[in-house]
Amino acid sequence: MIRKKNLVFLGPPGAGKGTLSAPLMEDEKLAHISTGDILRAEIAAGTELGRSAKSFMDAGKLVPDEVVAGMVGKKLASAECASGFILDGFPRTVAQAGLLEEAMAKIGMKLDGVILFDAPEELLLKRLTARIMCRKCNTGYNKIFCPPKKEGVCDKCGGELYQRSDDSLETAKNRLAVYREQTAPLIEFYRAKGLLFTIDSSLPKQEGYDALRAVLQ
Repeated sequence: MIRKKNLVFLGPPGAGKGTLSAPLMEDEKLAHISTGDILRAEIAAGTELGRSAKSFMDAGKLVPDEVVAGMVGKKLASAECASGFILDGFPRTVAQAGLLEEAMAKIGMKLDGVILFDAPEELLLKRLTARIMCRKCNTGYNKIFCPPKKEGVCDKCGGELYQRSDDSLETAKNRLAVYREQTAPLIEFYRAKGLLFTIDSSLPKQEGYDALRAVLQ
């Protein structure tokens, strides 16, 4: 059992947040909070927040941070998150982090920890350009973490595997640049609050998972 259960996973694309969150959610029954999933659910349910979000999207605008934070706060208050949660992909900016703090205070919740997944840029680029997809069933693989049993062939349906254009080296470099500019300032924001814990996510998967569990004790 882990003691820290209300979590934000922070780190650049390719740092392994998704890879290591999967076994943690399974072992600890934590909820995975995706702002995209929440947006779609609120819009489908026709809630006040959902209608507000839809009005911005229909106008071709980004949904304001305040609306997204309100949706996240509502989700965190649900029974699904009673045993703990992992927020991955939100907050992305210091402004969003402040709004998340306010939303959680309204429902009497606090973060237990913000886990920084740290890995050298060279490895991040290697990981980001190692992703491949099946043309037939869209199953995703990674040449490093979870390669197919037979090169170029999908394990599930035997379809052809290919690399998407958004997994190119140029795109990977752009994604890392956006992270450094918009999201990396969260490191000092959460360090100042005493909530930041760092793991070496360049480690092999099992060692990385052991390191993650160690900082959650």
